[in-house]
Amino acid sequence: MEYAIALGSNLGDSRSILESALSSLETVVARSSWYETKAVTLPNSPPQPNYLNGCAILETELEPLELLAQLQQIETELGRVRYQKWDARTLDLDILLLDDVIFQTKTLFIPHPRMSDRAFVLVPLAEIAPDWKHPVLDCSIRELVQSVDASDVRKL
Repeated sequence: MEYAIALGSNLGDSRSILESALSSLETVVARSSWYETKAVTLPNSPPQPNYLNGCAILETELEPLELLAQLQQIETELGRVRYQKWDARTLDLDILLLDDVIFQTKTLFIPHPRMSDRAFVLVPLAEIAPDWKHPVLDCSIRELVQSVDASDVRKL
């Protein structure tokens, strides 16, 4: 099975943390460049440092919930502590896509429900998988990236 995942960090040595996360994944077949992006915050939230974001393609036989558990374990090993939603973090790993599958449980939605609105996800994903079709929206990542404002996404 082929998965697309998003990686992000805005606390600590983000580049080193992201590289360590990728090294922990044995099945990476493609990876994007790193991109600096502004943090998405809730209204009345304190400002946060900019993020480093990227995407990777994995080939694995892991089922979606098994991969989710592995990604959460990597987050923990690399110092992620969950305080509140959308808080600054050392590492965030999200499953974006799984082949052309739609998968939903109480804890996991594939495709990721907000990926089509997020330039910080679509820009790096378009670098490595521009023709991957979003199974719900029935359009390519290349088409999706053209529909978002990517002016705050800067390739490093």
